[in-house]
Amino acid sequence: MPETRVSRQEPELPLSEKLAQRILDLVITGELPPGSKLSEAEFSERYDVSRNTLRETFRLLTKDGLLRHEAHRGVFVSIPTTDMILDIYRVRRIVECGAVRQARRHHPAVRDIRRAYETALALRAQGDWQGVGSANMAFHAAVVELSDSVRLSALFKRLSAELRLAFGAVSDAEGVHASFVEMNGSILALIEAGDMARASDAMSSYLDASERMVLDHFASQPPART
Repeated sequence: MPETRVSRQEPELPLSEKLAQRILDLVITGELPPGSKLSEAEFSERYDVSRNTLRETFRLLTKDGLLRHEAHRGVFVSIPTTDMILDIYRVRRIVECGAVRQARRHHPAVRDIRRAYETALALRAQGDWQGVGSANMAFHAAVVELSDSVRLSALFKRLSAELRLAFGAVSDAEGVHASFVEMNGSILALIEAGDMARASDAMSSYLDASERMVLDHFASQPPART
């Protein structure tokens, strides 16, 4: 009998928090790279919200560390630090490896994982490395969906934004994403085969390699600050 997704009844969010989620999406897709300045006028018009609502949204995201406010200069997307990257991967190992290890082979999220992987393959063939990065984010978000936890999925969305900032601060987008598409494919194959223990181990190896790559890039090419 096919499995269905767990129904999730989420509470209605205040407008400022809904807007914060939309700005998070812009960071995750790479539309807002690290160090970019956010214009109150532009975002107020874009989302048809008041300046007060927008300022509350900026305050929420600044409190979370995704934005930073500079006196007399404005609001900017944060630039990640080495400590931030180490902590991101610490959390990813707990969440993603755990989600895979306890997953069910026929969980509906497996279809989303495959769709994200196939999208990455197509975009890689086109040389669209920003698109590959977005597909990679979707792949790992779908992995977390295997846990059937609203809280973990919400946590990972925030984490994905921070992770995209880390990737965006590296100038070599192809170098960041190229080698990991096939690693995602190997993880997917193990999940689809129902070998969750090996899939979890493969995810751990993936995260080790990804962390080393990002830290090596940061060490050799320190990101420029605004």
